[in-house]
Amino acid sequence: MPIVQTALQRLYVAIATLSWGVLAAAFLAHMALSWLLLRLAGETDLTSEWLTFGYFYMTTATTVGYGDLSPSLPGGRLAAILVILPGAIALFTAFLGKAVSDIGGFWRRRLQGQGNFSRRLGHTLIVGWRENHTRQLIEGLQSDGAGHERIVLLAPGLDSNPLPDTVDFVGAQSLSDFDSFSRAGAAGATTVVVRGASDDETLAATLAARAAAPKAHVVAFFQDEGAARLIRNQLPDVEVITSIATQLMVRSARDPGASRLAELMFCHDTQDTAFSLKVPDLAGELTYFGLLCGLKQRHDLTLIGLCREDDGEIDLNCPPDRRVRTGDTVFYIADHRIGAGMIDWAACQGVPA
Repeated sequence: MPIVQTALQRLYVAIATLSWGVLAAAFLAHMALSWLLLRLAGETDLTSEWLTFGYFYMTTATTVGYGDLSPSLPGGRLAAILVILPGAIALFTAFLGKAVSDIGGFWRRRLQGQGNFSRRLGHTLIVGWRENHTRQLIEGLQSDGAGHERIVLLAPGLDSNPLPDTVDFVGAQSLSDFDSFSRAGAAGATTVVVRGASDDETLAATLAARAAAPKAHVVAFFQDEGAARLIRNQLPDVEVITSIATQLMVRSARDPGASRLAELMFCHDTQDTAFSLKVPDLAGELTYFGLLCGLKQRHDLTLIGLCREDDGEIDLNCPPDRRVRTGDTVFYIADHRIGAGMIDWAACQGVPA
């Protein structure tokens, strides 16, 4: 019968692979047989209570042998020689071997990208592996406030985790594989950074990232402005980065020192670096000029721009009377990052424009 054949096949596989269910069943069966043999041999001191028998059985299986309990009759000793000792020790050894094998296999699977981080929250997900580019990206994120978190790397074509001391790794068939994004915990990620081997791969990965992480801040790097424009039009909430090398060369030619200025503002390991923060709930009215003066006087920060929450437009030369509202993003230059809770917002209010 098909049902019987299926059941026998599953039993064969379970026994052949020594599953935990088979091992547990063998333990229970051997314990029951050992108890029965000792009971028939008249070893009432060992079989009268299950706790006493369990203690005797486990000290025998683990070869501890405290000596306070042992068979005292010829039949009990014969049962111990033929059944209890060899069976209990063999089963306990099999248990230890399987436990060590499973634990080692678990960590090997994680190292090989087969781990599951779908329940992780508040982490950064990096999509794509570009050797030194990705290494520098991870180093920068670690040094810029993410050192306490475990970054997750999602990448195809890698046999094992390239940075096991720094990141967790999820292998994928492609960067558009939705299941891989799920295993990488994309749904709970705060930030997703995408950079594929080509713009086509980055494009597909960005679409998959936005679908898998609808609430995350997604950043994608493109070489071609056309692909970047496509994402900007289709997914305006994705922050798209393209190479500005040519524009920077033009600006440096006309304004000497512009390249150094850009390096200082956006390099994570220098002083005078650009940062951002969101404006919290404000009790009163706040102007751009008041915020500029308050940040400089109270915190030695230099305000350089504002991003409006309603339309996402960034203004680097705001009028003094421009209203700063809750939810706007403030860009400033400082020696280190400062959280919104550290700002004395009340001191910035009421300053006339």
